Amino acid sequence: MNLEPIKNHINAYKEHDQIFDAAHYLIDTFQLNSDSFAGFGFRPEVEPNKMLLTTEGFLGEKQMVMIPKNLFDFDLNLVANMVAHEMLHVRQKARETLVEDKNEREFQAYYEMLFHKKFPLVPDVSDFHKKFFGEKALEYYKRMGEDSELQKKYLEQKSEVEKLIGSL
Repeated sequence: MNLEPIKNHINAYKEHDQIFDAAHYLIDTFQLNSDSFAGFGFRPEVEPNKMLLTTEGFLGEKQMVMIPKNLFDFDLNLVANMVAHEMLHVRQKARETLVEDKNEREFQAYYEMLFHKKFPLVPDVSDFHKKFFGEKALEYYKRMGEDSELQKKYLEQKSEVEKLIGSL
């Protein structure tokens, strides 16, 4: 997929300080939307060179994705993956597709950032970020509990993550 037209479109929104419009354009372009998505809100910026996005709302209810105003100052591939991560959380917290365990939600979301099974239009990130996201996935896998049912459920995906990290 040629990302230049997408970058140009987002930059036009950014120039007019239409950050929410740019974010909605991004979720439409990469087909990330969900019926459980309540919209975007702003959260404080962490630092100029770091971004933090969160999904907020009660389990089983519509979710808000909180983004920093400087979201689109970062690499588009990274931004698309970060938004996809949160949009997967929106789906995970929906009543009909509820994933209650936070470690399971995070493992699934970091796995998605690496393999794009649910959101195939999302572009890949750099090898640096793949390694970082892979390590985060493994961290949440460990938090599921040694030899737990959750770990058994995700053993194959864990192996895929380890193989990917090993290849970088």
